[in-house]
Amino acid sequence: MHRQYSAKNNFVQPERKISMDLCYPYQLPPLPYSYEALAPKIEDETLHFHHDKHFQTYVDNLNTALSDCPECQSRPLSQLLTELDRIPEAKRTAIRNNGGGVYNHALYFAALSPQGGGRPSGELAQAMERAFGPYDAFRKQMKDAALSQFGSGYAFLVSDRSGALSIQKTANQDSPLTCGLFPLLCVDVWEHAYYLDYQNRRAEYVEKWFDVINWPFVEQRYTDCR
Repeated sequence: MHRQYSAKNNFVQPERKISMDLCYPYQLPPLPYSYEALAPKIEDETLHFHHDKHFQTYVDNLNTALSDCPECQSRPLSQLLTELDRIPEAKRTAIRNNGGGVYNHALYFAALSPQGGGRPSGELAQAMERAFGPYDAFRKQMKDAALSQFGSGYAFLVSDRSGALSIQKTANQDSPLTCGLFPLLCVDVWEHAYYLDYQNRRAEYVEKWFDVINWPFVEQRYTDCR
């Protein structure tokens, strides 16, 4: 495992990875960095509440909902969300809400890094250039989607099956997987994601979020989905 160093050449503990291969029984993945690592963009108190409390609640609720559904237990979460219309009707709402909550939160935390920010590279950068133009144009469109999402939800960078990119916003815990799109990156705009740090200043939170994006993680997801 490679060591990582901060800009001041101080030793930084290697980051852990959150696996997106989520299966029953679901467990809360450890935060892949220390609770203080993203400060001052995202403070430790916010991460404790967001990851340890809110994320954990979705994990617990999903396990409870699937405890009497062996058919659902045998499928990975990504498949449940992709094939929502093929699972027992009585379980669809719980999987959409709580399963979406688990998947979206796992993606959100995995795509952040204390060494984050900057710009994407490689094939992802080329695909983003084709879809949005210059990086600043992508940034504006992503921010506009996050700010225009009424109430709770997310803004996503997604890929279709051909590798073409777009920006989607969803309400509550809805996942782009249910629309046949592969989510590469998301910004959580539920108030619990930012209110302790930014109160009602969602725009400021989104601006700071760009500074901690883990682009190597996002680039790998783009490679994997193709």
